[in-house]
Amino acid sequence: MQVLPIPAAGEHRNWPRPPSCLTASQLRLPPNGARIAVAGLVILRQRPGTAKGVIFLTLEDETGTVNVIVWRKMYERFRRAVIAGRMLRVIGRVQSEGDVIHVIAEEIEDISAMLDRLLATGPEALSPVTQTG
Repeated sequence: MQVLPIPAAGEHRNWPRPPSCLTASQLRLPPNGARIAVAGLVILRQRPGTAKGVIFLTLEDETGTVNVIVWRKMYERFRRAVIAGRMLRVIGRVQSEGDVIHVIAEEIEDISAMLDRLLATGPEALSPVTQTG
């Protein structure tokens, strides 16, 4: 397994990034109820017995974590991505209450292939500019 160096400030711009996604640190920018997209590694899946089929996901990107709520209907529609995805892109509505921000999932896409690309290549392959000797 190849270990990639931790990027210095600002260097993460060359890493693969899903298009049109807000980072965790930007979730306070849109107004409550705005439709947004977020992406990150799945670090937690919870399905409490008392939640009546609701799934809680926590995604992590380079700036922090995002709490995602997946209602039963959305879970049934995107079940495979919710269960098996290691990296997800979620489109949904921002729900902000005090200091707590959630994204209510409307669409869920498994983008684990981007993670595979990051792990399978060196940093030079991630840059859009071809490097030469």
